[in-house]
Amino acid sequence: MESLTIHRGLVMPLDRANVDTDAIIPASYLKSVTRSGFAQGLFTNWRYLNESGQPDPTFVLNMPRYQGATVLLARENFGCGSSREHAPWALYEYGFRVMIAPSFADIFYNNCFNVGILPVRLPSTLVQSLFEEVETTPGYTLTIDLMAQSITTPTSQTYPFEIVPFRRETLLYGLDAIGHTLQFEPDIAAFEDHRNAATPWYDAPVLA
Repeated sequence: MESLTIHRGLVMPLDRANVDTDAIIPASYLKSVTRSGFAQGLFTNWRYLNESGQPDPTFVLNMPRYQGATVLLARENFGCGSSREHAPWALYEYGFRVMIAPSFADIFYNNCFNVGILPVRLPSTLVQSLFEEVETTPGYTLTIDLMAQSITTPTSQTYPFEIVPFRRETLLYGLDAIGHTLQFEPDIAAFEDHRNAATPWYDAPVLA
């Protein structure tokens, strides 16, 4: 998994509350079990005009000023609904590395860390201020410093954010759940050796 320490990126505002995972990636895209091929399906029901496949120019993801955005600004309860992991996969594959909102659905929040996305919770009043600044400032970018746990605006305003130390570490070092577990491989091997010595019958072959 790619590590994240300091990220500076263009901000795309999605001014909708309670965006559920079906809106992020519809169920029709869930046939694949790999983490690829989902970027095209991101926000399908809002992104395209009916079933024509033509981009809706009024939807924020299609607006020229937000092309290349890597920071998603959202409203409260982002990622609610079903627990599908495909939602953060689609966001990551499209290019988003940081998401900022007043709140996230719990399962979605944790799934984001598993794919390398940093979800940042900020007070609603501050999120509102960021929406207003993005609206009036083309090319609006934010600098997110995970080590310092801070967000810096183009006018050098800095806002702190909280994050669980374990989650912070996994992103800083690019560790998914398997990568984190493998850090303890010597301890795991030592435990297995001790168990095999103390209970040799545990792994003995079953006689027919």
